[in-house]
Amino acid sequence: MNWNTSSAFAPVGLALRGQGAHKIVRTVGDAAHILIKDWPYDDGEEYVAAVKACVDAISGQIAPEQFREALLRAADEAGIAALTIVH
Repeated sequence: MNWNTSSAFAPVGLALRGQGAHKIVRTVGDAAHILIKDWPYDDGEEYVAAVKACVDAISGQIAPEQFREALLRAADEAGIAALTIVH
């Protein structure tokens, strides 16, 4: 199985709780780390859906942009401000 953790998507800025907890998520790998290590809640429906979508994106079953949408829904559920980063 090819684990594609470097799949890029339109960057998202997340304002997590705590000082200096602003993160820019550019790849599925970045998001996986944040979902597992930095996410404030691990029991919301959208969080669980985002973790599943992350695994699906890593394994190539869905496109990175589809995962990005799941990540944004999970951020909204958790009260995390999310901003699209424009180059």
